[in-house]
Amino acid sequence: MPPTLGNRSNKPGYWTKPLKKRLVAITISLFIGIVIMAAKFYTYHLTLSSAVLSDALESIINVVASLFAMGSILLSAKPPDEEHPYGHGKIEFFSAGFEGALIVLAAIGIFKSGIDSFIEPRALPNLGIGLLVLMCAAALNLFLAIGLIRTGKQTGSIVLDADGKHILSDVYTSLGVLLGLVLVYWTNWLWLDGLVACLVGLNILFIGFKLVRESYTGLMDTSDPEIVDQITNLILTHKKDFWIDIHKLRTWRSGNHIHVDFHLVLPANFSLERAHMEVRELETILITHFNRNASVLIHTDPCSKPECPICENYDCTLRDGVDTIDDKDDIPSNSTHI
Repeated sequence: MPPTLGNRSNKPGYWTKPLKKRLVAITISLFIGIVIMAAKFYTYHLTLSSAVLSDALESIINVVASLFAMGSILLSAKPPDEEHPYGHGKIEFFSAGFEGALIVLAAIGIFKSGIDSFIEPRALPNLGIGLLVLMCAAALNLFLAIGLIRTGKQTGSIVLDADGKHILSDVYTSLGVLLGLVLVYWTNWLWLDGLVACLVGLNILFIGFKLVRESYTGLMDTSDPEIVDQITNLILTHKKDFWIDIHKLRTWRSGNHIHVDFHLVLPANFSLERAHMEVRELETILITHFNRNASVLIHTDPCSKPECPICENYDCTLRDGVDTIDDKDDIPSNSTHI
C-alpha cells in the first residue's frame, strides 16, 4: 500500500530505530560532555588561565544543550495528535535557538574574563599539565562532534547536527586556547592569555548568532533551496506527458519531517478516479524519496485552452497547439506556464 499524507502515524511504534540512534548519540554526548567539563575546570584550577576558563564555560553550555536536546528529540519524535496535527518537530528549532542563545551568553562572560586578564595579567602555574589535559579533551571532543554530525545527517535530526556543530566549535576554541597557552609557555607574555580568551569569545559569539539565525529560519518556515531542487529534479525525472503543468511548489520542515504541497494540472477530460491515481503515484514517488519522512498534498487543476502550447499529451482531443516546457526553475513559480 503506498504511503499517504498521514504516513507518520502508521509507523511501527514510537521507539523507531532512528529515534533510538538519536538518543544513544545524545546520551553519549551528555556523558562525554560532563567528563570534559570537569577536566577543563580542573585545568583552570591548576593554571588560573582566563583562556582555559573561557573554554570551560563553553563546556557548561555543551552539557546544558545536550540535556535540552535529549528532551527535544523525545518530544519531536511523537506522532501527530489532534492538538498537533503536523507533529512536534518544531521543538528541534527551539532547541537549536536555545543552544545558540546560551552560546551568546557564554561569549559575554568570556569577553569579561579575557579583558580583565589582558589589563591585569597574572602568572599561570602548572601550565604544562594544563596543556596536556586540554589536548586530550580537544581530541575527545573532535571524535564526538564528527559522530554527532554524521548521526544527525543519517537520521535527519536538526538537534544532533546543531549539537555536533556546537561541539566542533568547542574543538576550534580548545585549539585556539592551546596555541595561545603554548605561546605564553615559551614567551612568558602573560597578556596573551587574556587576548586568547577574547578571541575565543568572538568565535563562539559568531557560532551562537549563526545557530539562532538557523533556528529563526526554521520556525518561520523558510523554504530550503536544496529540498526544492530535489523535488523539482524528481518530478522532471518521472514526468508524464499528461502532467501538463506543476506550479506553486512549497516546502517546509518540521524536525526531520518535510511537508510538500503544489498544484498539478491534468487533462480536463480525465475522470476523478484517473486524476486521483496520478496524484497517488506522484505522492508515492516523493514520500519514498524522503524515506517516508514526508507529507505531500497535491491540488489538481483541469487544463484549459491557453495551456495547450505546453502540453505533451499529443492524442488529446482538446489540444490546440504543441510546445514543451521542462525548466525546473518554473516549478516553484506561483503561476502556470502560460
